[in-house]
Amino acid sequence: MGEWRKTGCVLCAQNCGLEVYVEDNRITKSRGDKDNPRSKGYVCRKGASIAYHQHHADRLSYPLKRVGSGFERISWDQAVEEIAGKLRSVVNTYGPRSFAYMGGGGQGCHFEAAFGVRLMRALGSRYHYNALAQELTGVFWASGRLTGRQYLFGIPDEHASDMMLAIGWNGMQSHQMPRAPLVLKEFSRNPDKLLVVIDPRRSETAEIADIHLAIRPGTDALLTRAMISIILAEGWQDKEYIEQHVNGFADIEPWFKGFDARSAVQVCGLDYERVYEVCRLLATRKWCMHSDLGVYMNRHSTATTYLELILLAVCGRLCVRGGNVIPGHLMPIGAHTDERDPKTWRTMATGFPALMGVFPPNVMPEEILAESPERLRAVLCCQSNPLRSFADTTMYEKAFRELDLLVTCELAMTETAALSHYVLPAKSGYESWDGTFFAWTYPEIYFQMRRPVVEPEGERMELGMIHTMLADRLGLIPPIPDSLREAARKDRLTFGMELMNYAGVEPGALPNIQYVLAKTLGEQLGSANLAALWGLLQVAPKDFRRCAARAGFKTGPAMGEELFQAVLDHPEGLIIGMSDPTDNFAYLQTEDRRLHVHIPEMAGWIAGITPASEEEALRPDPDYPLVLQAGRHMSMNANTLMRDPAWNEGRRACTLAVHPDDAAALNIADGQTVRVVTEAGEVFVEAEVTEATRKGQVLMPHGFGMVHQGSTYGANVNRLTKNTYRDSFAATPLHRYVPCRVEAA
Repeated sequence: MGEWRKTGCVLCAQNCGLEVYVEDNRITKSRGDKDNPRSKGYVCRKGASIAYHQHHADRLSYPLKRVGSGFERISWDQAVEEIAGKLRSVVNTYGPRSFAYMGGGGQGCHFEAAFGVRLMRALGSRYHYNALAQELTGVFWASGRLTGRQYLFGIPDEHASDMMLAIGWNGMQSHQMPRAPLVLKEFSRNPDKLLVVIDPRRSETAEIADIHLAIRPGTDALLTRAMISIILAEGWQDKEYIEQHVNGFADIEPWFKGFDARSAVQVCGLDYERVYEVCRLLATRKWCMHSDLGVYMNRHSTATTYLELILLAVCGRLCVRGGNVIPGHLMPIGAHTDERDPKTWRTMATGFPALMGVFPPNVMPEEILAESPERLRAVLCCQSNPLRSFADTTMYEKAFRELDLLVTCELAMTETAALSHYVLPAKSGYESWDGTFFAWTYPEIYFQMRRPVVEPEGERMELGMIHTMLADRLGLIPPIPDSLREAARKDRLTFGMELMNYAGVEPGALPNIQYVLAKTLGEQLGSANLAALWGLLQVAPKDFRRCAARAGFKTGPAMGEELFQAVLDHPEGLIIGMSDPTDNFAYLQTEDRRLHVHIPEMAGWIAGITPASEEEALRPDPDYPLVLQAGRHMSMNANTLMRDPAWNEGRRACTLAVHPDDAAALNIADGQTVRVVTEAGEVFVEAEVTEATRKGQVLMPHGFGMVHQGSTYGANVNRLTKNTYRDSFAATPLHRYVPCRVEAA
């Protein structure tokens, strides 16, 4: 007989609560968990298909070593010994800049990052490459200038707003907020609310919108500058808010005075009167904004996100209920790394700084292939598949073949694993204790520590423990006395007291505390990750402790233990804190506790975004006359986390969406195989002739072209994206505006 067990989804950042039916150590069914306080029973078809992620034929079970053109099974001892030796040799010979860690937990398993980042830093490196820098570091950076810290960014407080502005976001398919389709439908159906969508095509979200501005692809920055100009010209800005909460408004106001908004709106392909009406609504309604990859992966990415923050500020919609608010958190999802600080590392060959503590995957191939003694030579890649997830597969393949050492820690034999020197089998999010720190609730602070619901097969290991074994073999962990291990075997109170005594006399204890916890309390709990959570809760910052007290937890030294036990007692997840909804400005870390809207380095970039310059820049290239949106969000893709194509059996999952007018001009029929060509390369894919796209624009989903059981399923859109085609500041790829041509095959 099987049983239902509570867990959460690991396929997107919303981590909806799930109940899975486990029988004979296999997940056979999945449904939304009504007890989960964030998702409340909601689940999309990805979460309902989670068994395909957990159980498939390409799961790894044993450590592997490349021998010739294939792999042979080896023991964990041999794997750790050889990897540690080669890694130490590379770093000792070429210096710490020769090593990079790529990973950090992805969509569902963040605890690994605590161990991986520490391993990287203990070896002297700062090169942490992460998917956050594939999408979001531009907005994190701009937010950080306004708020004082890059991890203090705003999210829409949609439950307290009466209007939502959705820019480049198709939440009906991509989610990006809890229960997104239900929230959007409420805005659409409620006569007292408004849903305004800015998107080139009539997406599923635009389809239900009250107002849809079908913007010309690539003109988001121009439109945002025009909208701010209209609001200021009409005197609609929130003057009282600006006076009380904004610093630097006088410095940016000239950027918008006298701007030709009518011409700008015309270049954007929109009706001026409709845009004017939206501006009036922004000045009078209680609105919040949700922008997404349609902006973050488009032309002028960082500049556009900065302009959007200015738009929010001039309308008085930052740090206020119903606007965009800074959420509370137990642990931020990244670190503040100011590029103006000389201590902040930059990449050697390309010169990009760490933002939010991470480096952009787009530049890694160049950093590996650079002609420099300090070029990247060793990469530890965890829960990340750059050969399908990141731009320019061809360049990644070339670069990874030049590495002295590539180690992949993964669930499956991914395309990246297939090029590695060593492949280490990781437990999945359903075989281990793990959780995430995505802060997408307000004022509540939500957390769920998923527990194992199935037993791992073979010799799969928790990623935190894999890093701990490598750190141990590298000699990075200080000596641990028997007294500390004995205390761990007694109870957590005794252990905590002994740990404090140990940390007081051992200088290497605190910097390596996650490894110490893994090798002591972790052995008793059966999980390095769970031990790390216990440690995190004991030293939670004062701001979070105040939030936890508002949620009903006791104050004082015992709070950490009480929180830890509460997490264990609530497998469905729970509210562990409450932000103060009356004073969101208290989160600001600027010296004057005001929003600093003037970023002087952006002045030239903003000034250059004009109707004339954009019209010229957007002139089609005769060789590549169409615009490819590389990365269509659908219910049928989940990046590279769903590798077994059986979950989409009977569906047209990987196609190139082409407008009927473009198909007719190209003499292409629905279902025909076509050739898509860009500067980076070419792929062959099935054409889908549909009104779901816009004339002149074609759409192709991400997360395909994966090899499963020796066969390739679908086409890999990242064969078409050039790694050097990227934002000039944050290096995020411009996937939503890729010039291409399409031909009948």
